[in-house]
Amino acid sequence: MANAKDEKEKFALVTGGSRGIGRAICEQLAKDLDYQILINYNSNKKAAEETLRLVEASGGKGELIQFNVADGENVKTALEAWYENNKNGVVEVLVNNAGITKDGLFMWMPPEDWSNVINTSLNGFYNVTNALIQKLLVNKYGRIINMVSVSGLKGTPGQTNYSAAKGAVIGATKALAQEVAKRNVTVNAVAPGFIKTDMTSELNEAELKKMVPANRFGKPEEVAHLVSFLASSKSSYITGEIININGGIYS
Repeated sequence: MANAKDEKEKFALVTGGSRGIGRAICEQLAKDLDYQILINYNSNKKAAEETLRLVEASGGKGELIQFNVADGENVKTALEAWYENNKNGVVEVLVNNAGITKDGLFMWMPPEDWSNVINTSLNGFYNVTNALIQKLLVNKYGRIINMVSVSGLKGTPGQTNYSAAKGAVIGATKALAQEVAKRNVTVNAVAPGFIKTDMTSELNEAELKKMVPANRFGKPEEVAHLVSFLASSKSSYITGEIININGGIYS
């Protein structure tokens, strides 16, 4: 007779899954791994529904879950309600992808542009991961993948807030990985460089790609393939790592 653990419905939660890299990750996980995809969004339900359609078109299953990662109470309430409605469900993979930018020179940076970026990228990591970590440890299996950035590794002028937030998540990734490794839970970070998404659409691609040894911007799918590998059982001996995917711009 199969034990109860084998019968659990397994899920992968992707925060900020409605667009860009988040959408590509949802789609790739659905293609590669045997997980139902929990697509988190904050306000853009239409975009999240399009992600769900793509997940289903690639043969996967998924559902939407709305919460604002920056709001700890909102996160807790939403995830508790989800677990209440999915008694047989277990989130085994968490991709902390939600993030925002509010670029500007530090000297003129208003407090809200500092706080909003920190609250989404750094406190968002805390709020969602903290709400799920106990269940991952009890489950004795889990994959936590934090989306960081080349900005968090080398610092980017005009992005002191974003560089600070992502740099902090890098430190947290390394520390948490050591705390939970014995329970077969890995914690890694993926640090993209310039990737073609809504977030980079305002940038001067023709000029910036000259800085990239590969001489082009990356594609969201390229990032998604890396995340998918880290979310799989194949990556079980990789933890506490920050993996660059940036065309050689910074290694």
